[in-house]
This record gives sequence, C-alpha cells and structure tokens, in this order.
Amino acid sequence: MGKIVSIHSYRGGTGKSNLTANLAVYAALKGRRVGVIDTDIQSPGLHVLFGQGGTKFKYCLNDYLRKQCSIEKASFDVSSKFKLKSGSIHLIPASMNADDIAAIIREGFEIADLRRGFKQIIAAKSLDYLFVDTHPGLDQETLLSMATTDLLLVVMRLDQQDFLGTAITLELARKMGVPATYLILNQCPAIYDLDQVRRDVKQEFKVDIATVIPLFKRLIEVGSRQILIYTSPSHLFSRNISQIYDCCEALST
Repeated sequence: MGKIVSIHSYRGGTGKSNLTANLAVYAALKGRRVGVIDTDIQSPGLHVLFGQGGTKFKYCLNDYLRKQCSIEKASFDVSSKFKLKSGSIHLIPASMNADDIAAIIREGFEIADLRRGFKQIIAAKSLDYLFVDTHPGLDQETLLSMATTDLLLVVMRLDQQDFLGTAITLELARKMGVPATYLILNQCPAIYDLDQVRRDVKQEFKVDIATVIPLFKRLIEVGSRQILIYTSPSHLFSRNISQIYDCCEALST
C-alpha cells in the first residue's frame, strides 16, 4: 500500500502547492508512481503548476465528493509532460469553476468519502505515494489528512503568525498520533544564517526539519508557470526537494 504524504501550512502564501508539485515530479523522476491531489477546494490551483490551467476537466475532485463520479475518473495521467523513465504522475484536480466551489461550500461533503477516495486511488493506480495538497489553516479536511497521513510536512515561513499557527498545527498532529512529521522552512531571507535557523526552530518546536529553503529569486520569477525541479534541475532548489524526498523514502525503512 502506498504512503499518504500531506503537505500543510497554517497560512496561505507559504509556497505549499509549489512544493507539493515539485516533490511529486521529483518522486516520479526517481521512478515512483505518484498521485497528487488538490484538497484545497475553496482556493484550488495545483493543476496550474502542471500546465493544466486552461484544461476543462470532465471530472474533478468536486464531482467525486458530490458522488457524481468515481475517484478514478477524477484522476488524470500527466506523466507525458515529463520525461519519465519508469515513474508516473496521476493528478486529481479541484475545480476552479465558481459554481462548483460554491456548491461544495453550500452542500458540504462526507469526510469519510475523502478518506475512502485516498485509499481507492492508491489501490487503483498502484501508487507509491499520494501527495495531498491541503487547505491552509485547521478545518475538517486538514484534520482528516492528519488522521490518515503517514507523513505530515508542515510548511512555514519565518513570520510570527506562521510561528504561532505552526505551533498549534504540530500540537494537534502529536495529539492525533501522526506517525511522522517534519517542518519545511520556506522563503527564508538571505539575512538569516540558515544553519542557525534550523537549530533554533528545531529546539523551539521539538520537531525534525526536512529542509530550510532560501528565498530563491528564480522561484519568484517562474511563479506557477513552471515546476522548477524539472525545468532547472541543476538549481540549488533541487537539493531542498531531494531532502524532502529523503524524508518520504525514510517511511519505507
């Protein structure tokens, strides 16, 4: 059975979705069969990073949650966009249609269906990893992800609000018995000593640090137009993604 890896942040704007997409592509380039699902239903956009911004999907996660299709029908193989030797990438997007978003907000959905969908897509596609891009903050979907995940990656910036919110998130993860949790420190300004930041944050939160990512100008420039790990594999950012991937691989050892 494949592993569920949830990527979460307490606040928006941390680069969570960008990291999710890069991690998924990196794992696929390493030969892994991966799924990547956008559960940020209120503000979706993960599919844009995979070059699917203008695609009109026949089905998406919203349709599955409204019991209008199976989770398999809401999954799209985007492997052909990348030169993969043996891995694969199966994308489950959330709808950016205003009516679809409003319907989910108005009607809600069964949390158990989301849990069931995770297991079904892992089995149907024989996935090694299912990467879950969560909704920022703490809501039912986030708590579900924590309850079902094998690995929780919490993304934060060196910002006081992020510090306070991340502390709450980590405390909840501990109480819910999440098997493994790592912090990702993202968008760190050059004025900081990154090694010292790693030591200080680890001591403060009593949690392992997956990686400390500088505020790379190149990431800001490409925005959501590219997956940097693929278009610029020699960029220093690749080392950060490799370190996060190593945390995922440690689940199997």
